[in-house]
Amino acid sequence: MVGLAADWLTSAANTNMFTYEIAPVFVLLEYVTLRKMREMVGWPGGCGDGIFSPGGAISNMYAMLIARFKMFPEVKEKGMAAIPRLVAFTSEHSHFSVKKGAAALGIGTDSVILIRCDERGKMIPSDLERRIVEAKQKGFVPFLVSATAGTTVYGAFDPLIAIADICKKYKIWMHVDGAWGGGLLMSRKHKWKLNGVERANSVTWNPHKMMGVPLQCSALLVREEGLMQSCNQMHASYLFQQDKHYDLSYDTGDKALQCGRHVDVFKLWLMWRAKGTTGFEAQIDKCLELAEYLYNKIKNREGYEMVFDGKPQHTNVCFWYIPPSLRGMEDSEERTSRLMKVAPVIKARMMEYGTTMVSYQPLGDKVNFFRMVISNPAATHQDIDFLIDEIERLGQDL
Repeated sequence: MVGLAADWLTSAANTNMFTYEIAPVFVLLEYVTLRKMREMVGWPGGCGDGIFSPGGAISNMYAMLIARFKMFPEVKEKGMAAIPRLVAFTSEHSHFSVKKGAAALGIGTDSVILIRCDERGKMIPSDLERRIVEAKQKGFVPFLVSATAGTTVYGAFDPLIAIADICKKYKIWMHVDGAWGGGLLMSRKHKWKLNGVERANSVTWNPHKMMGVPLQCSALLVREEGLMQSCNQMHASYLFQQDKHYDLSYDTGDKALQCGRHVDVFKLWLMWRAKGTTGFEAQIDKCLELAEYLYNKIKNREGYEMVFDGKPQHTNVCFWYIPPSLRGMEDSEERTSRLMKVAPVIKARMMEYGTTMVSYQPLGDKVNFFRMVISNPAATHQDIDFLIDEIERLGQDL
C-alpha cells in the first residue's frame, strides 16, 4: 500500500530525474537511498555512485559499459574499432541480459564466454580461470566477469569470494548481478549467501523483485565515484549549464544513458521508511521459509522428484511432478519424452481453471520441470498445500 501511494504521488508530480532544479526532493532521495544500498553491499560509508534504471537488464548493460570505459576510455570517442577484441565471462546459468548487453554495445554475443556450473547451478571458479587464461592466449582482452547472486532458474549464488580473487589476479572488472538475490542483503539470516559482494566493482540490485517494491525499481551500484559520469556525460549546455548556483553533482542526468528518466526511487524510499530494514528482513525471511516449507513437503512425497539435491538457496523450488502412469517406468528415452510434456500440460490446465500458475522450463539436459518462486510474503502454508494438491489433481490422468 505504501509503495502504491508513493507511485501515485510520483505520477502526480510528473517530473523528470535529469536535473536537481526540476526534481530536487527526488534527486536527494535517490542520493541517500543509493548510498544506503551501497553501505549494505559493504562499501565503506556507502562510497561510490549509482543510478536507478529501467530494469535489471539495463543495469547489467550499464555495468558492461562502465567496465569497458574503465579499461579503454578512448572507446567513448573512437568506438570499438580503436580497441582490442574484448571478452566477458558469466555462468551458463546467468541471465540472458549479459549477452543482450554485449550485443547492444557492439561487443558481440560471441565475446561472452559461458562458464560451467556445478550441479547446484553455481559458477565453477577453476573453469573461470581456465577460460580467462585461454582467452588471453588467443590475444583477447578479458574486461568483465559477471557473477550472479540468485540465478533465474535455480536461485543459485555464485562463489563471490573465489571469483573476486580471480578478478583481482587478472585485473578484471567484477560485476555482481544481484537483481534477484540482492534483497537478501536485508536479512541477517541469509546475507551470508552474498559474502564477497563487497569486493565487486559494480552490483545490480532490483528492489522490485524480492523486496516487493512496485515495478519498476532497479539499481546499478558502482564502487568508484565519478566513473559513471566520465563514461556517459555529453555536457549538453541546454540542460547542464556549468554556472548554475547549486552543486552540479546533483544534476544526475548526464551520468545516465537516458535523458528522460522516470522517478523510481520514491516508492522504495517511502516503503523503507515505513517498514524499516527489519520490516524488509521479516518479509524476505518469510518468503524463504515458505520455499523451505514447500521443499520439505515434496522432497520425499510420492510423485515428486527434485531437480537438484539439497535445500534451495533462494525461494526457487525446482521439481518434476511424475504422474502415476510414469512412476513405475524405468529411466528411458520414452519416459523422458513423456515427462517433458507433463509440466506444460499442467500449467495450461492451471491457467484454464484460473486457480494458480507456476512457471516451467528445461535446462541443459534436464527436461521441463516446475520452478516455483515465492516472492509474495502474503502467501501462507495453506497456499503451498493448495498448490501441491492442485498439481496432483490436474496431472493425475497424464
